[in-house]
Order: sequence, then C-alpha cells, then structure tokens
Amino acid sequence: MKTLTAADARRFAARQLRTLRLHLTSPSEDDTPLLGSSRRRWVRRIPYVVAITLQATLIPTGIANLASFYGLVLPVAAALTVAQTAPLILAITRPLAAWWISAPTLVLTAAVTARHQQVMGTWPWTASMIVSYLFLLLALGLRERRGTVLAVWVATVLLTVLATTLGLPRAGDGTTVLLIALSGAVLLFGWAIRERAVARRLLTEQEQISEVERERRTLLEERARIARELHDVVAHHMSVIAVQAASAPYRIQGVPDDAAEEFTAIAGTARESLAEMRRLLGVLRSEDASGEKAPQPGVAQLDQLVETVGRAGVPAELAVDEGLAERVPQAVGLSVYRIVQEALANVVRHAPGARTWVSLSADGPELRLTVVNAPPPQRTESLEASAEGTGHGLVGMRERVRLVDGRLDTGPLPDGGFKVAAVLPLDPSQRPDTPGETPA
Repeated sequence: MKTLTAADARRFAARQLRTLRLHLTSPSEDDTPLLGSSRRRWVRRIPYVVAITLQATLIPTGIANLASFYGLVLPVAAALTVAQTAPLILAITRPLAAWWISAPTLVLTAAVTARHQQVMGTWPWTASMIVSYLFLLLALGLRERRGTVLAVWVATVLLTVLATTLGLPRAGDGTTVLLIALSGAVLLFGWAIRERAVARRLLTEQEQISEVERERRTLLEERARIARELHDVVAHHMSVIAVQAASAPYRIQGVPDDAAEEFTAIAGTARESLAEMRRLLGVLRSEDASGEKAPQPGVAQLDQLVETVGRAGVPAELAVDEGLAERVPQAVGLSVYRIVQEALANVVRHAPGARTWVSLSADGPELRLTVVNAPPPQRTESLEASAEGTGHGLVGMRERVRLVDGRLDTGPLPDGGFKVAAVLPLDPSQRPDTPGETPA
C-alpha cells in the first residue's frame, strides 16, 4: 500500500483549490433573470420587488447598526452596508458575480469592526448583513450548478473563518457558526428547488417529444390501414382488367394476331401487378389483420351501419340521394363508409344517446357528406373514460379525405352538438396533380 507523502497532500490540495477556483469563476450557463421564463408579467417582477424592498429596509438598518454598535463614521458604515446590500439587484441575473462583491465585503466588515470598540450587538456581522448575504445565496442556489453551489459554500466557510481570525484577539460570539449553518441550508434549499424545476422542464419536453412521436405513429398506422383497405379496391379492378384482356380474343371475332398478343401481354402484366400487390399487402398487413379477406364496405352498407349504431342506443337517421350509391366510385365509397363509421363511433363514445343525422348527396361533380349530432341527453355521462378508442378518428378522416383530394370540416356546434362535413369528388381520377388544402 502506497504511503501518502507531504508532496502528495500538497498536490491534492492544489487540485482541490483549482477545482474550487474553476467553479467560482465559471460564468453561468443561463443569464435569464430569476422567474424570467414565466408567462405572467407580475411573476417576472417579483425578484426585483423583493430586492428593492430588502435594500430599502436593510441599508438604513445596517448603517444605523454599524454606526451605533461599533461607532463607525457614517461614510464608512454606509459604504460597507451598500457594498453588502447593493449586489441583491445584480443577483437576479448574475448571482455569482454578485457573490464576488458581497463575500469580500464580509471579510472587510469583520476587519473594520474588530478595530473598534463594540458597544452592543453581534460580531463580526450585524443581523442586516447576514440577512442580505443569505438572500443573495438563495438566488445563487436557484441559478447555479451543484459544483458552483458547493464551491460557494466552501468559500463561505473559509472566508468566515478567515474574517474571525483577522478579528483576533476579539473572540466571536457564535455569529460565524450561525452564518455557516444558515448559508449551507439556504444554498441546499435553493439548489433543490432548481433541480426540481429542471427535472419538471425535462419531463415536459420529453412528454412533448413523446406526443409528437405518438401523433406521427398514429398517422403512419392510419395510412397503413387505409393502404390495406384500398388494396382490395385496386385488386378488384386489376382482376377485371386481367380477365377482360385474357378473354378478349375469344369474345371478339376477327381480332388480329398483333392485337391478340397485346391483350395477352396486358393480361400478363395485370397478373404480375396483382402478385406484386399481394406481396405489398403482406408487408402492410399485421398478423392480427391477416384474416381481413371480406370485401371492403361502401355507400350500400351505410344502412347496416346506422342500424347497428341504433342498437347501441344512438338514434340515427340516414338520407342518401336516390341512385347515388351506384355513382360513387369504390375508393370514394370506402372513404365515405369509414368517415361515417368513425363519426358515429365518436357519438357513441362522447355523446351517448344523442340524436344523429347522416346525409349523403351529390352536388354536381362533388359528393357532400354530413354527420351531425345533437347535444347528449341530460345526466348522460360520456363513455370516453371507459371506452378504449383507437385515437385515430380525426387523423383517419383527414387522411381519407386527402387521399381523394376532398375537404373536411369538423367542430362543435353552438347548441352543444358536433358536426362532421366532407366534400369528396365523385370522379377522383380527374383530381388535380397537386392536392388542395384540407381544412382541419
């Protein structure tokens, strides 16, 4: 085991002093005033009000104590008191710099008062000087890092002991021990509050990041779900193309050989496209959804949907223009069905028992869909807390409307109800290359 020599002890002490000096001279990472990040103006002014109030109270009291207890002349008493108290304003933005002004004043005050006859009171510092120093340390603890806070307390211990030593042969009356204990407690209290505030800020930032990631994941999941459903729609049309192209030479008399070869090539390409789509669907479809083989619903299935919601306790009425179901393209019909499904599910969750109206009408080249519910009956509690919804409602609606270049408008009504209105093109193949804006 290596024996610790005097040289090792000196090197260790030198390293500790360098560390102490580094912490005491390092600038603060943040120059924001105390409570400066608050949104309330009156809260941001609190530190200045406290500092000015303390100065207005402690400066006259400190001057009077130094002049009365130690017989100091008024200019000297005023200079020492102001030097000790004025840094309180600076401590609001730069507490470490304020400490460098206040701490040497403690030593200087002890040296000056030790050379004068004490009439009464404490030594080496008056109560007003101790209060001023403690408030400065509180501001420092609220702003600085742990290493700086610890270094300031160690320096306070050394300075107070040094100040008392300079006052010999006069003996201290316990004020030194009191200042050491109170300074440590105040610094610890301020640092604990700072760490708690930092932890809460980091937690808030993490929650915001998590919320953004959750919304992004929800959007991607909804897009994958829409892609899985649209696969069935596109696969139907591709199958029709393949069958018609393969059977054309047999159904049409006198087809030239070149045209027959083109039909055969078209049928082969359609079958290859179907195979590629099946592989793509295998990537998009989760294991839980691997059994979704049923045809996708459309406008014709809205009657069954409304009837199902009625059995769940939501009286709903459906109005569809005559012959409209046959005119709606399959992809648009699927979007209509899913929008109505999610809107009615929201009524069941958030306004159980509310009367609901679903209307679907054609307006020139556009399809207008409206789902409106009245306010829920009185004394009816929302099922939102107990129902485990997907949380994809409005996200899914917007994505489906954007898919066919439509428009969506959702929001509460003045009477307490809710409205979902969508405008979709009846012929999505004629939509512009650049989709329009989809209102929220």
